Amino acid sequence: MIPLSIPKLNGNEWKYVQDCLNTGWISSAGSYVNQFEDMVAKYAGAKYGVACMNGTAGLHIAQILLGVTENDHVIAPNITFIATLNAIKYTGAQPILIDVDANNWQMDLDLLEQYLETQTETQTRDTETCRVDKSTNKRVRAIMPVHVLGNIGDMERMVQLAKTYHLDIIEDSTEALGSTFKNKHAGTFGSIGVFSFNGNKIISTGGGGVIVTDDEALANKARHLTTQAKVSAMDYIHDEIGFNYRLVNVLAAIGVAQMEQFPGILKDKRAMDVYYREHLQGVGDIAFQAIPEGAQPNGWLFTFSTSRMRELLAYLNENGVQSRPFWMPMNQLEMFKHDIYITKNDVSASVYETSISIPSSAGITQEQLETVVRTIKAFYEE
Repeated sequence: MIPLSIPKLNGNEWKYVQDCLNTGWISSAGSYVNQFEDMVAKYAGAKYGVACMNGTAGLHIAQILLGVTENDHVIAPNITFIATLNAIKYTGAQPILIDVDANNWQMDLDLLEQYLETQTETQTRDTETCRVDKSTNKRVRAIMPVHVLGNIGDMERMVQLAKTYHLDIIEDSTEALGSTFKNKHAGTFGSIGVFSFNGNKIISTGGGGVIVTDDEALANKARHLTTQAKVSAMDYIHDEIGFNYRLVNVLAAIGVAQMEQFPGILKDKRAMDVYYREHLQGVGDIAFQAIPEGAQPNGWLFTFSTSRMRELLAYLNENGVQSRPFWMPMNQLEMFKHDIYITKNDVSASVYETSISIPSSAGITQEQLETVVRTIKAFYEE
């Protein structure tokens, strides 16, 4: 079976993990944690990085840092992995779901602007100018764009909308390490960005995440909150509710080794994307996720749409090519179906019903790529 997406672990991973084991530095205190978060922040072009246990934890902390509470709304796309919405719910806030663009599957910015202009109004709360949803009377505190599949939408327009309507931007860049828009890296357009290093991401620490920001105060606060809000190096004194969210040294060691290899992995991932697009173009009714002008995605997980998705899905898995359907839209899940959903044509449903992800591992071989393409072509020729 050609796997869907597994990490490429052929660098210094074992050497650095063994160093942790030999020295006993396996928990959240250790040099690899600081090194890893610095490497990620530097690569993304951010001033500060804070390593945490996973991307979901990072998104949770990011909202706390910006004051999101149960009295707020946070805007998110209707097509995303569930962690985005879970993190919003952790704060008690209510999501506003925005349908996606039919071509690039990112948040539909026309719908977003229409919602903000017609369904919210400007108010002053706690001496701050903000936008409030007219139907709920809750403040619209932040917007959480998700760079779906490592693709990236028009972030310049997103930033302008956020500025116009008094919103903070928390970038869910969990899939987008290496992705840029007009040469600016994902995760650095808003107040805070969050990357994930789960086992299936472009590089992996098994489980892990990094919060990035240019704001020193936010970075210090993030580090404080993720280490149980402990204020004394000696005594067990804590000054607020904190979280056991800090990444451990032994996983950060893997991350350091992965970051050392990342330029080569990114190059190979983008080459994989080019190969699939070239060799699957015109096959059956396959249609690709569009890449917006100015965007340079990382090629994380190759996904395309076809009206025969379920048939193809079964065929590929039966023939040794591990494949998966796309994420169910958030508004279709029981726990989110009563949240506000802004749409005209429910593009999300169509994307979900027709999209399939195919093998995209960081170390996928040329032989495996050829096998995947050959198998897909065979399906449409039958």
